[in-house]
Amino acid sequence: MERRDVDDRFNTPICEEDLEDGEYPPSNQNRRQVFMSKMAPGRHGRLAPVSLVLLAAVLLIVDISLGVHYNKLTDTHLTADDTGRIKNELDKLQDTYKTAIKTMKGANNQLDTEMSRQTQTKWELEHQTKRTNDYEAQIEKISKDIASMRSHLKMINDGCRHCPAGWILMNSVCYYFPFMDSSGVKTWQRAREFCQMYDGDLAVIDSKDKENSTVNILINNHDSSKFPMGFWIGLRDVHEEGTWKWLDGTVLVEGYWNDGEPNDINDEDCAGVYPNENFFKAWNDVPCGVTMKWICEKAPTSTN
Repeated sequence: MERRDVDDRFNTPICEEDLEDGEYPPSNQNRRQVFMSKMAPGRHGRLAPVSLVLLAAVLLIVDISLGVHYNKLTDTHLTADDTGRIKNELDKLQDTYKTAIKTMKGANNQLDTEMSRQTQTKWELEHQTKRTNDYEAQIEKISKDIASMRSHLKMINDGCRHCPAGWILMNSVCYYFPFMDSSGVKTWQRAREFCQMYDGDLAVIDSKDKENSTVNILINNHDSSKFPMGFWIGLRDVHEEGTWKWLDGTVLVEGYWNDGEPNDINDEDCAGVYPNENFFKAWNDVPCGVTMKWICEKAPTSTN
């Protein structure tokens, strides 16, 4: 069959009465021609069923999803009893929290009180420690004084037999130390003249043992609250020779000068010894016209 015949067959005009089982006779005015064209089987005919199947599948998936979601909502749904129980638990937790806060505040207050007590205890401990240290220092000083008095006791006893009153025997020599304030101070020359009045002279300290003994006596009898005062000794700088000599004419061999001494500032031509703990650094050169204490020495009256 040719294509034209097929198209004519599908496009043949059909009367309206042919489409209806009319009870009325057809009329020319109402007669209309209706052209029905049958859709040829092809691509559009196949897409329609496929679209319907996909739509049905999508609807099924949506329905299943809604069902699962509904089940989840049903599973997590809280009843009035559940809400009440949760509220009771929250109330209990709040009460527990309040109790914990109250307990913590009480503990903090107790801690503050204990810290305050500990602070006072610390202060008292520091106070008592200071008192203990002071007592220990006093005991040490008293012990040194007792030891010094014991060492001097023999010198005093021997001095009473071999030295004039107020003099002490030390290293087989009688020494005089004018520690009393009433003794006053003198220039180097005046101090020498005082010693010569008692058949002595200013002390010659020409050995380590003499130096150590002399300085120890000065330390033990020196008032530490006062500026340490020097004591004249029988040593001076002879300008003609430019050397330091003892009054017995011997040249100084070993001196116990302080650091930087002798520096000969302002004609410092006379020597003085000071109560320095390090007796190797106890001498200074001093202007001979300065007034200080002094140390006299003389031979004992008897060696028996």
